[in-house]
Amino acid sequence: MRILGIDPGFATIGFGLVEAERAQVHMVTYGAITTPAGLPLSRRLYQISCDMEELIGQLKPDVISIEELFFNTNITTGIAVAHGRGVILCAAEKCGIPLYEYTPSQVKLAVTGYGKAEKRQVMDMTKRLLKLKTVPRPDDAADALALALCHARSFTSRIPQGRDVRETI
Repeated sequence: MRILGIDPGFATIGFGLVEAERAQVHMVTYGAITTPAGLPLSRRLYQISCDMEELIGQLKPDVISIEELFFNTNITTGIAVAHGRGVILCAAEKCGIPLYEYTPSQVKLAVTGYGKAEKRQVMDMTKRLLKLKTVPRPDDAADALALALCHARSFTSRIPQGRDVRETI
């Protein structure tokens, strides 16, 4: 199974593709889609949509694993990220790829075994589980690989599985 993890955003969208078969998971590729800061939000969202459709077409994932949003203190940034996430959901649907959502706690639990793990612990375990020499950069790409790992591990474990977005439509 080819799992594309997506860390949503509007300035930087992390992605990470893993192949999972039984208990074996290995990293295929990772990176980030970026949009220039000077562009209007509408133009950035359009670029994200086009880039996501192209990425999905190139990588040919079987499923997409994406983080559910949670708002910290900066609501303005959260709203822009929500816009970006919506465009990503739409691109996945347009390409016909099943999409699963996971909370940050579910990702932490799947990757580290502890739902309140620190970000550094998640990144280090992602590196170890995928047998990488270094933690992937940028952080958004490492987060995306953790999301892909989460789906790979939860799909065959007792960890509560993320919701397929299609279930809510």
